[in-house]
Amino acid sequence: MNQERIFKVLLGPHISEKATLQADLAGQYVFRVATTATKLEVKKAVEKLFEVKVKAVQTVKVKGKTKRTARGIGKRSDWKKAYVCLEQGQEIDFADAE
Repeated sequence: MNQERIFKVLLGPHISEKATLQADLAGQYVFRVATTATKLEVKKAVEKLFEVKVKAVQTVKVKGKTKRTARGIGKRSDWKKAYVCLEQGQEIDFADAE
């Protein structure tokens, strides 16, 4: 996997209350990923970017919400997130990430 694809697969961490609890309790981190990304691509990207060992990856397709606007009904884009479970003793510190 080349360097360019790594940055296209991982769009960034998904920060929420649930994601923070998952990171603290289960060692799982949540990332926003490209809708075309596979589990294997996500695993390789996280391992290469953060230099950690990934145990498992679970992906979820999130449907965009329908919103009412002044011009009628609009729809937010669909997106994909990945739950990345790390090996025992591994952790990601987003403050030190380059």
